[in-house]
Amino acid sequence: MRKLLLLAMFLTSATIFAQGTITGKVIDSEMDGPLPGANVKVSGTSNGTMTDFNGNFSLTVSEAEGSIEISFVGYETKTVKFSITGGSKDLGSIILSPDADALDEVVVTSFSLAIDRKTPVAVSTISAAEIETKIGNQEFPEVLKSTPGVYANKAGGGFGDAELRMRGFEGENIAVMINGVPVNDMENGRVYWSNWAGLSDVTRTMQTQRGLGAAKVAVPSIGGTVNIVTKSTDAEKGGNIYAATGNDGYTKFGATVSTGRTENGLAATVSASRTVGDGYVDGTEFIGYNYFVNIAKEFGENHELSFTAFGAPQRHGQRQNRYLIETYRESDRGIKFNGDWGYLNGQVTHIEDNFYHKPQMSLNHYWDINENTLLSTAVYASFGTGGGGGWAGTNKFGLDSEYRDGYLQPVNLDLIVDENIANGAQGSETILRASRNDHNWFGALSTLSTDITEDIELLAGIDLRYYKGKHFQEVTDLLGGQYWYDDSNANDPVNLAQVGDKISYWNDGIVLWEGGFLQAEYTKSDFDAFISLAASNTSYKRIDYFNYTDSDPLQETDYVNFFGYQVKGGANYNFTRSSGVFANIGYFEKAPFFDAVFLNFQNDINSDAKNQKIFSAEVGYTFRTDKWRANVNAYRTNWNDRSLTYSYNNPDGSLGVANILGVNALHQGIEVDFEYRPFEELSITGFASLGDYTWADDVTGVQIFDEEQNLVDEINLYIGDTKVGGTPQTTAGLGVDYEFLADMRLRANYNFFGDFYSDFDPVSRTNPEAPEVWQVPDFGTLDVGLSYDFSVAGFDTALNANVYNITGTEYIANAQNGLGNDARTALVWYGFGRTYTVGAKLNF
Repeated sequence: MRKLLLLAMFLTSATIFAQGTITGKVIDSEMDGPLPGANVKVSGTSNGTMTDFNGNFSLTVSEAEGSIEISFVGYETKTVKFSITGGSKDLGSIILSPDADALDEVVVTSFSLAIDRKTPVAVSTISAAEIETKIGNQEFPEVLKSTPGVYANKAGGGFGDAELRMRGFEGENIAVMINGVPVNDMENGRVYWSNWAGLSDVTRTMQTQRGLGAAKVAVPSIGGTVNIVTKSTDAEKGGNIYAATGNDGYTKFGATVSTGRTENGLAATVSASRTVGDGYVDGTEFIGYNYFVNIAKEFGENHELSFTAFGAPQRHGQRQNRYLIETYRESDRGIKFNGDWGYLNGQVTHIEDNFYHKPQMSLNHYWDINENTLLSTAVYASFGTGGGGGWAGTNKFGLDSEYRDGYLQPVNLDLIVDENIANGAQGSETILRASRNDHNWFGALSTLSTDITEDIELLAGIDLRYYKGKHFQEVTDLLGGQYWYDDSNANDPVNLAQVGDKISYWNDGIVLWEGGFLQAEYTKSDFDAFISLAASNTSYKRIDYFNYTDSDPLQETDYVNFFGYQVKGGANYNFTRSSGVFANIGYFEKAPFFDAVFLNFQNDINSDAKNQKIFSAEVGYTFRTDKWRANVNAYRTNWNDRSLTYSYNNPDGSLGVANILGVNALHQGIEVDFEYRPFEELSITGFASLGDYTWADDVTGVQIFDEEQNLVDEINLYIGDTKVGGTPQTTAGLGVDYEFLADMRLRANYNFFGDFYSDFDPVSRTNPEAPEVWQVPDFGTLDVGLSYDFSVAGFDTALNANVYNITGTEYIANAQNGLGNDARTALVWYGFGRTYTVGAKLNF
């Protein structure tokens, strides 16, 4: 760390004589308005910048004369000469026109990206520069925390364990795509951000579409869509090296190199990084790597192939369990307390941990069939290996356990080892194990776009996926014992398991997905409209190698099919160049998740499983001037027949699980966001989101039958008008970004979270007199940052520092409701206190 700080001090003190400043504004000839995000650089150098949302740019140069290049994907590159007198030169308006012959290597992703003041959805876009300056040692989803309707938190606090919610919907109901390829787990819809921990290094832009969104995959998400677009063949020749340090041993090193597009149409980008740290929360040490490769080649004027591969192997300790507020107060570690780790032979040992590697590879083909028709196709594959650790056997890990060296202290695993050794031939009483979730995933996306007339574009596509998840537990540490006795396998009921052997369960889940969509878009002057139809068939199969013998025909189920579809439409109308309105409406049916189809953790098919039904509508207003950018939108989403399961005991004592139908929820609200630039050096941003997320009705008279159709139970769920928990329903924020010295910027962002109810299982609300679930105290956090760009020995260099939660606010970021519906019985995770990062980046 000392060496890195010395390097930062040296770079900060370095200066170089600047000849002057070039300014200008880039205009889109198609929209007759500003073109944000265009690249502007001095010809033959790496000295460059990007246009802001008004199309303006300011670039410091070291030569009095020369030329600059202005480029944007899909537009003709323009070169403009300059000659500086008096220290500055204003080039005025520079018009870029679409390149009719250009191949857009991000065509697949662009079909899922929204265009400002054209696509009728609520959208927020974050540039690579903003991600680079704000990310630090935050989790990737936390970059979105100043977005209306979005709540990102670190959950238990382990590396990559962050949780993202949108408009009150959990992460499994938010679609996440990388370069247009879906990454949500095919069985449960979840996204594990630790698998994508290195994306911040190679992201070109990240767009959040709330509500229906513009994604063209066959069936969209309920809450919204996050589309991450990585760097590709539009990258300039050159690269960078960077290093960062932060609290609790955080250290990161990395590098990126790009060839740029060569004369023969070949381009390549390679990136790699390593991140390690002790973790803010006790027992969450981590190490992670990231790699990214993109290679693209043009073939003639009409074809291009692009291959992308990336992955982020990692291992980190976890805080798996929430605790009572009282527990944190009694611990000498305060909000950093974690009971899920200990010492073995003097070394930190994670009782709960996560290890995974999920590389994703895709091959994209772009074909300009003619001047009106374009075909883009992507085939992709992902191979996941890893899982999460835990324990099996006798629970010796209680907070007041004799196996801890005192109340709320780390577990002394050596005591457990001694007992297991003493057991001798009886085997281990307690072991460490891992729950594995390996998978193979293959898919194909193909979209055809053709101009039917000058005003009407028709898009059609297919979305095919095959997924096989492999689920099992394995022994990872016998903790001194000779074996672990396991009788869970019907094919081997007396299993004296060793390290690496499977125990408890072993099954495969196979998911097939066949989908297609058809969309028509109409554009005429200031009016844009679309209508879209999509359909999909989801097929589930389960193979159980433990609960059924190999000769049992029930070991493998038939496929269970669910047909889903969507209908949506929308329109955008711009009254003037500064204001416009949009509206969208849609209805779709979505297949239940895998676990709602197969009950009792066996091949028991739930004949009552139904599609989830979603209706959504939204209206919005946009306002744009040279100084203001503002959006206001209102939405309403009805979610009917949400999948819920109820567990009960059969007369023979065995566990039964039943599906509960008729559970509905209503999510509605108003969102506002703005940016104000009174002058070029100052940007003021703000947002507010007022949500109302409630369970719509009580569900009464639900009869539960066993396999023989005997009435087992009758339950009533009293959830009507109860607040949906797990996410703040009121959020707001204010941000300032100010260039107070040449190329030195200070930023501050305050975020407020309120109307926040603890999460709970609706099935637990069986008491008609039960009060509202516990409301988490409101809280706010303040983040500040400083960036400085300068040149050293001809290289562009950047220093970046961030302090998160600078006031050290103590707040509850995640809560599970307790039996008392109050603060005393709720189980919580606290958010992080004050943390920081400092980094340096050298561009070449």
